[in-house]
Parts: sequence; C-alpha cells; structure tokens
Amino acid sequence: MPITANNTNRKSWLEVSVDSDFPIQNIPFGVFLTKENVVTVGTRIGDFAIDLGALQQLNYFEGIELTDDMFLQDTLNDFISDGKKTWRLVRNRIADIFDEKNPELRENKKDKDIVIFKMKDVEMQLPVLIGDYTDFYSSKEHATNVGKMFRDSDNALLPNWLHIPIGYHGRSSTIIPSGIPVNRPMGQTLPNGETTPVFGPSRMVDFELEIAFITTDANVMGENIPINEAEDYIFGMVLMNDWSTRDIQKWEYVPLGPFLAKNFATSISPWIITMDALEPFRAKGPKQDPSPLPYLQQKGKHNFDVNLEVAIQTENKNTTIVSKSNFKYMYWSMSQQLTHHTSNGCRVNSGDMMGSGTISGSSPDSYGSMLELTLGGKNPIKLNDGTERKFINDGDTIIMKGFCKNNGVRIGFGAVSSKLLPPFVRK
Repeated sequence: MPITANNTNRKSWLEVSVDSDFPIQNIPFGVFLTKENVVTVGTRIGDFAIDLGALQQLNYFEGIELTDDMFLQDTLNDFISDGKKTWRLVRNRIADIFDEKNPELRENKKDKDIVIFKMKDVEMQLPVLIGDYTDFYSSKEHATNVGKMFRDSDNALLPNWLHIPIGYHGRSSTIIPSGIPVNRPMGQTLPNGETTPVFGPSRMVDFELEIAFITTDANVMGENIPINEAEDYIFGMVLMNDWSTRDIQKWEYVPLGPFLAKNFATSISPWIITMDALEPFRAKGPKQDPSPLPYLQQKGKHNFDVNLEVAIQTENKNTTIVSKSNFKYMYWSMSQQLTHHTSNGCRVNSGDMMGSGTISGSSPDSYGSMLELTLGGKNPIKLNDGTERKFINDGDTIIMKGFCKNNGVRIGFGAVSSKLLPPFVRK
C-alpha cells in the first residue's frame, strides 16, 4: 500500500508556517486534553491539534475498519496494536481530509469547530501506556567516551559491546511528557577520597540526548523476531531525555549497571512521529566491524537522518545550545535492538518503549551529555549569560529538538522540555 501522505507536493488548507515541524506530510499521533477536560487521541498540522475521536464519530474514517472507540481513549495502545496496515490507512486518510483540494471538512464549519483546536488551547499527555521500557547503549562514540572516564582508555569498550546491542531495563513509572518538571534526586554517593558513602542530593545531574521508539505487539513469549521483520513492529519515534545522576551512577553501577541514577525521571516529546513519515530520511549507519552474528546482520539503510540539538535555558530565560548531533551516528540500529531484545523469546507489547542510548557524534560539540561535554565536570561550559555549568543547576530547563529535512520537506519532532527543580520536600 503506497504512503500517499508523504506526497511532497501536497499542501493543507490549514495554515502551516514554512519552518513548522508539522507539515501535512508529518501527521504524528498523540493524546491531548482539551479546555473542556476531554482527553482524546489526536494528530497535529502546523499549530493546530486535530481530534481524531471527533473525526471518527463524524464518519470521516468511513471504509477503514476501526473499533467504535479506537480514538476515544486516553492512550494510543489499541490503535498501535492494530498494526502497520491500519496506521498507514488512517494517516493517508488524514492527509486527504486536510488536503487543500478537499472541501469536505474545509467547508463544514460545524464539523471544523468540533475537530480542530489551536495548540495553545490543549495540554499534551503521555501518548501511550508504557508497560515496559528498555534503554540501550548504542552510540560507539558515547560508549567510548564514558568508558575512558569510568575505566581507562585501553578498556573503554568492553569486549561484548561490538557484538551485541547492550541495554538495561528501565522504569516506566517515571516516564513523563514534555513540560513536566523533574526534582533533583536524593541518593547515595561516594565522595572523592572517601571510603564511606553519604546520602544527599545528587551534585551531578545530567541530561542524555536520546531517541526512543514505540513498538506494537511484536511476538508471543518464546518467539523471536527476525531482523528482516523487526521494523514492521516499530510504530514511531519520540525525542527522549534520559535524566541521569553521574555521582550516584558511579557508586552503584558495578556490577549490575544503572539503577537509581537513571530511574528517577525520563522525559519524552508528546508526538509520536511514525516510521512512515520518516521513510524518506533513511541513512546508512556506521560500518560494523567485526560483522555481527548472522541473526543481527542487515543490508541497506536502517538508520535515520535526524538533526538533533540540546539547549540549556536558565531561569532568566537565557538559552544556549550546547550540543548538535544526529541520530544517523548510532552504531546499532533500532531493528537490531528489537531483534536482539526478542532473541531469547522476551515478549514485546504495544506501547513498549526502547531508548537508543545517548547519541554522540565524533566531535566535542556533538556529544549528547554534560558528562562528555565537560569531561566529567573538569571543563565547564560557558553559557550565553556568562554563567558556567559543569552539570545541570536547579532552575535550568533542558530543551531537546529534532528534525529531518530534504527535498524541501521538514519533518520535526517538536521538543522535549523539562525544568530541574530542587529536591522534593515532603510537607
């Protein structure tokens, strides 16, 4: 079935600015709350949020097999469970409805008033109920940089890293949408030169620039997913800030890896950008040497050319871009991650989320964490307002953005933006 929604010549009768992340060729999926406190599944074109529940009730999806309440829910899980054919049919239909040549909704003021909202009048929610969350460690540059700091230059990459996509199971209960603030976590750390740990606020709160993918129901327990089918089970992608505390991490991560240093908060952008929308932006990944075992081998373009940036905004609203990177740098692709994840028969469900791991390029300005950008705090970053940062200060807001662009079409992710607050105080 062709992806007609991607037609680069298509224009919408809704006003869309030239530099918008959300032209009619994007059509992401999310969940929002209206002024009337109604939660609905929706999409976005330009600065307009579109109520898909209302569109369905008004029969604009006639001819597409959907359950009566498909879009009248507070998560996308059921829609994602319906699979790739339904995703494509719905997305193509939305593109047709809002095409400038189609008067059906455009000339129906009554329906338009029910269906279309201004973005400033809605509140974005977490788009899916995330049952399980796995975070990978798939940027060779990031893994090498961290290995040098936490171990030594000769032992930067552990022997298994070039053979398997390394990952760990995160905590889904603290995944939050953009705009929700994060409290500086308390934890146990070992001060330099000491032999006894202390408990208190982390002094080394960090961001991690990541992209996460959302899956559909992929398998039954015991079944593995072949590498050539893996992408069929990926619905789409979001930006992700995997908040981290480097001092807690350093003390706790041996021998079982990240725990409290990572699970206190993970922020994601609210709109899921579908794999169909990203299809024109495929890119080849780095050469894998040694060649992976046969179950992980793939040919062709399985990475995606997504331009990424991270900014720190201080409390006085001064903003400094501190990193510019790209998703195409990832050593292990999403399909390799999903294939490896299920290679032992692990079950993957609709709404599960898989993080890429920190995305770092080869140049210092493309590193995806303060740990790398400041060499563990040794080389502070100077912000535009003259202040310096070794790590993140209370009151700082971390803003991550991402977009793809070619042939005059820009497909963006919007932003994930989260403010760091002082430690939570129980009243």
